[in-house]
Amino acid sequence: MKMWSGRFRQPLNSEFERWQRSFGFDRRLLKYEVAASSAHATALKNAGVLSANELISILQGLEQIGKQALGSLAFFEDDEAEDVHHFVEKQLVAMIGEVGYKLHSGRSRNEQIATDLRLFVRAAIDQLQEEIAKMCSAFVDRAEQAGDAAMPAYTHLQRAEPVLVGHWLLAYVEMFLRDAGRLADCRRRLNVCPLGSGAVAGATLPLDRGLMANKLAFDAPTENSIDATSDRDFAIEFVQGSSVLALHLSRWAEEMIVFSSQEYSFVELPEAYSTGSSAMPQKKNPDLLELVRGKSGRVVGNATALMIAVKGLPLAYNKDLQETQESLFDSADTLLQMLPLVTGWVKSVEFHSEIMQQAAQSGFMNAWAAATYLVERGVPSRLAHERIGKAVQMCLERNCELKDLSLQELQSLSPAFGEDFKQSITLPAVLAAHDVAGGTAPARVRQAIGAARKKIECLREEVHAHA
Repeated sequence: MKMWSGRFRQPLNSEFERWQRSFGFDRRLLKYEVAASSAHATALKNAGVLSANELISILQGLEQIGKQALGSLAFFEDDEAEDVHHFVEKQLVAMIGEVGYKLHSGRSRNEQIATDLRLFVRAAIDQLQEEIAKMCSAFVDRAEQAGDAAMPAYTHLQRAEPVLVGHWLLAYVEMFLRDAGRLADCRRRLNVCPLGSGAVAGATLPLDRGLMANKLAFDAPTENSIDATSDRDFAIEFVQGSSVLALHLSRWAEEMIVFSSQEYSFVELPEAYSTGSSAMPQKKNPDLLELVRGKSGRVVGNATALMIAVKGLPLAYNKDLQETQESLFDSADTLLQMLPLVTGWVKSVEFHSEIMQQAAQSGFMNAWAAATYLVERGVPSRLAHERIGKAVQMCLERNCELKDLSLQELQSLSPAFGEDFKQSITLPAVLAAHDVAGGTAPARVRQAIGAARKKIECLREEVHAHA
């Protein structure tokens, strides 16, 4: 029996009936539906709609449904259930009889799905933050293991300045921790309970909305029944935040792909996360990295799909909102599958430190440090920049580096050059010169590693507090 069939005389067109069902994908919300229904049942008892025995019967039935759902996928085979709400009602009535129909007193599927989706997103955020913490720990471990090893940093994909390998890895940690912060912000905003909102105007029974919110670990009930049942901004915000995480993962994957090429040879692809070619026996392909880059596009696309689905909807609930679920689910699934693999890859990858170190000492990446040398000796910054530019041009003509120019040649450009110039542009000196908060000086990077570990621990504590 349909949950709405009383008003209709004719059956639905069979093709339309199958097409409009959402049970095929929203059945994954069953545990949240059971939890929300249990909270609603308790409120019904307090409102005098259910007797104590009826409440016990309904709660036991819901608990049994939850347990059965964990046992077998065959449990979800139902050719009649429109959605997860209809399915639970059918199962409950089959177990405890017609008293199961009382559970729907004073509520609407509009508030049910809004509640279930908030519970789903909240749980997904907690899982994602746990995985982000693990991934960031792997990055920090590798940064610490790298010690004082250096590499080129790039701007415009051209060599710019040398940095510590650890400093480079920590850049991604900062990005990923901000992503975790965005998800935490989203969690705080979504953590209000729609139960008691009814279809659009609020429940018609005196339900204790605070009680229901508390039982589901929401901070409070929603403030407006129209808003509660009709908006999906929490889902949009979650997928948008997930999109930024996906973008950062994609940038990381692209850089690893580039650095693992023979032209760079900074990175040795771990065989456990790579594949070969069916045609070329010598190949080792960065498939994990390429799939991270490719699947990130799905998450970005889902954010667009969600916004387009909602952008033209008048208040309040419209069936279009059913179309927001699959994009939401896919975004969470994509990232939750991806992050542990990225963590494993980071733990396994081998950095070719000697090649990276050598690359960090060529290509005039000490030019800014050289200009700083002149500035510290009273040469105006713009003139120092120009003098070092001329020195670089001289080196290009002679196919050498700045360190290879004689003091006489340097002093022909500026009398401020002294015997100590060449020492000031060695790799250790250049790295040490960036001795500011957030810089690549070794002491600063060691401090940053400690700070990153504290941030990760705070993230873990936040997640565990929600458990």
